[in-house]
Amino acid sequence: MTDPNELTPPRKARTMLRRILSHHELATLLLLLHSPIDVSAKPEIPMLQEAGLVESVTLESGASRFQLTEDGNAVLRGLGVS
Repeated sequence: MTDPNELTPPRKARTMLRRILSHHELATLLLLLHSPIDVSAKPEIPMLQEAGLVESVTLESGASRFQLTEDGNAVLRGLGVS
């Protein structure tokens, strides 16, 4: 009799992305790699925030900026960028 665990294929790691990022979204992630940007700077921000790749931070001045999350950094590391 065979071990039932041997018949079960290994589970794939769950990925954070449910779709391919557009070139505009990738460019925005690259901008954020170097410094936070203004909330209204790029129209791709809401989709990246929904995907959990960027987050809003409030600076001491009260201005809101977006920066990469750990998942956003992981995407760029996966591309060999960071």
